[in-house]
Amino acid sequence: MPTMGAQAEEYQTLHMNEVLSSEAEKSTTLTDEEAQPNLEEVEKIIGYSFNNKVLLKEAFTHSSFVSTECSASSYERLEYVGDAVLNLLFSREQYNLYPGLPPGRLTRLRAANVDTEKLARVAIKHGLHRYLRHKKPLLEEQIREFTRAISHYPLHSNGLVDAPKNLADIVESTIGAVFMDCNSIDTVWEAFKDLLEPIINPGTIKTHPVTQLYEICQKNNLKLRFVDLWEESQTVEVFINNEIVGRGTYGLRKEVAHNRAAKDALDNIWKVLGEEKESAQDQDQEANCQSEELPEMKNLNI
Repeated sequence: MPTMGAQAEEYQTLHMNEVLSSEAEKSTTLTDEEAQPNLEEVEKIIGYSFNNKVLLKEAFTHSSFVSTECSASSYERLEYVGDAVLNLLFSREQYNLYPGLPPGRLTRLRAANVDTEKLARVAIKHGLHRYLRHKKPLLEEQIREFTRAISHYPLHSNGLVDAPKNLADIVESTIGAVFMDCNSIDTVWEAFKDLLEPIINPGTIKTHPVTQLYEICQKNNLKLRFVDLWEESQTVEVFINNEIVGRGTYGLRKEVAHNRAAKDALDNIWKVLGEEKESAQDQDQEANCQSEELPEMKNLNI
């Protein structure tokens, strides 16, 4: 029988999924008549009133919308500013919150909170995507697919979901717009710290499946090999000791297929280890904890 805590967590996850689905179903495309985003609604969402409204308008203007008929600039310059401000804010916050955490773990923790998927979730959760001015016909379906996919991963998928970059962009551009309007990182943090919740912390951060798979194979002296079949079938396969143990498929980005293959291999690695499934899962969790003490592995795409 599930515990009260498990029931509460399940209810919270289902409620969040309903909220995300509701937000994603709303139109993400503004018609020409709706070309001016409702600045008051956006200001209400972020809890900040702009002195220079042009900055907010620019923050929600995609380059595909900019034309000879549109005098506004795209959000790209504000995105550049917002990216730098957001990294600085998380660096300062984590430095103060975790005085005993070494730089390598701080870097990994910051990266988890500012990556494309995490920020795209923020845009969907608060409905910011509804104010983006663009002419990208495929974006709406990409947003719906992303919303459905993240319903299986309440906090983060660790590379198993393809997040539309435009969603993350408008979070950064809005942060950049607020900073350029007020010139105060403290004001920016006050406006966005709640919007960025849930913030990933040392207790909730998970190891990337590719990193975790490499660590387990190294620990057990197993020969790991990724086979790239993406050009032919949008698939990546994982072999351990010349035995196929994982497969991942995704047609739009090879990196996602690669990550899914690693996750599938982790789910099946107990067959190679010759252990009970529960024992292998415990080893996965142990590797997950040990990797918290290691610097982040880079250039794992094969």
